[in-house]
Order: sequence, then structure tokens, then C-alpha cells
Amino acid sequence: MIPSEKERKGGTPAFEDDAEAFDAWFADNANVFESELLAEKHFITDPENTLSIGCGSGLFEARLGIPRGVEPSEGMAALARRRGVDVTIGTAENVPCEDERFNGVLMGTILSYVKDRRKAVGEAYRILRHGGHIVVSFLPREGSYALLYDLAAMKGKFDPETAPEHPYPIEFIEEGTWCSTREVTDLLNDAGFVDLEYVQTLTRHPKYTNDSVEEPAKGYDRGDYIVVRGRKP
Repeated sequence: MIPSEKERKGGTPAFEDDAEAFDAWFADNANVFESELLAEKHFITDPENTLSIGCGSGLFEARLGIPRGVEPSEGMAALARRRGVDVTIGTAENVPCEDERFNGVLMGTILSYVKDRRKAVGEAYRILRHGGHIVVSFLPREGSYALLYDLAAMKGKFDPETAPEHPYPIEFIEEGTWCSTREVTDLLNDAGFVDLEYVQTLTRHPKYTNDSVEEPAKGYDRGDYIVVRGRKP
């Protein structure tokens, strides 16, 4: 496991100190953002009664119409609140919500940053009503982006010959570990979710993914950004 920024430097996590840089990266990669947004939107059917766990700066939630979120970082939560998201400070492993409260739960790439993925998915199951849906997005560990990011983290810099013009800040990469598609599938199945469906986007090499917006495609065999939806029976 790559050491986190907090472990490496003894400071606070990057998502606390450098929250503004997260939004700046998406501003520099507007087509990547739109591609990811469209993939999540494909599965969000009841945004008004959906909770975003790990809502970050609220960038996606504001566009998706999701009014509530849970976020561990005060820095990120402050940005989300400016966008009109009602944010409660909390973790994915201990969601401060009652049982069977929501019709939908969005976990937007948060599984790459939690300490206990199994517990986090179990919490999502707990707060969903029967018939409700979980939507999980992630960068697959077997994908090109994850390989690019891990190499940059080990070297401490990106290779300009292979990286996008505006690469993801290394301090955020150092905070996470990537999930494989198989791992996410097993976590959802083991938690009790059924009827799993997948869409994928960012199918070009990372150097060129910001060239244009991609519509989500079914499956998970070539995308570097995967979204899966499961139903609580």
C-alpha cells in the first residue's frame, strides 16, 4: 500500500488542506468531469431521496440534484455547502443516519479512500429502504488510470509523455488505494445487493480522455471509470 500524505508527512490529509485543488483539477479537466457525471447520472433515478456518502466538494451532487451528503473532511464539506448540499460530517463506515431512510445511496469513488470497505458497503445497505439502490463509482485497479497514478506516486512526479496535460494532484493519489472491479462486485454481493448493472466511461488512454465527453457504455471491460448499481431486495 502506498503511504498516505498524512502518514508520509505527519500532517492533515490532502482532502482537508488542499480541498480547493480538487475542484481546480476538475475545472482543468472539464470533459473528464462531464464523462464521469454522465456515467453516475445514468443510474441516479431518485436524486431527491439519495444520500451521497463521501460527497467531497459537492461538485457532482450539485449537478445530479442530490441534496444531502456525508463527508469526513471539513474542508471538502465547506465547499459542498457553498453548492447547496446539506452535509453532515461523518465517515462511510459510520454513517450518521437511521436505518432504511433513503431510496438511493451514491458512493462516488469513496471506496478508494475508506479504511474498511466491507463496513462502508454494509452501512449503505443499512440506510437504504428495501427496493432502494446503491450506486458506486470507482477507478478500477486493473485500469490505465490506476497504473498511471501508482507509478506517479512511486516516482513523485508524472511522466509528461504519458500523463494528461493537467494530471490529478499526487497528494490526492497518495490518500487512496484502488478497488478492482471484482472486489467491488464481491463487496456488493456479500452485503446482499442484487441485480448488479455496470456502465463504463473514460475508455481512451488517460493522456487523451479530456479531449471530448464520452457517453457511458454498458459493461466494465475497457473503461477507466466504472459505475455499478445494485438493488436492496
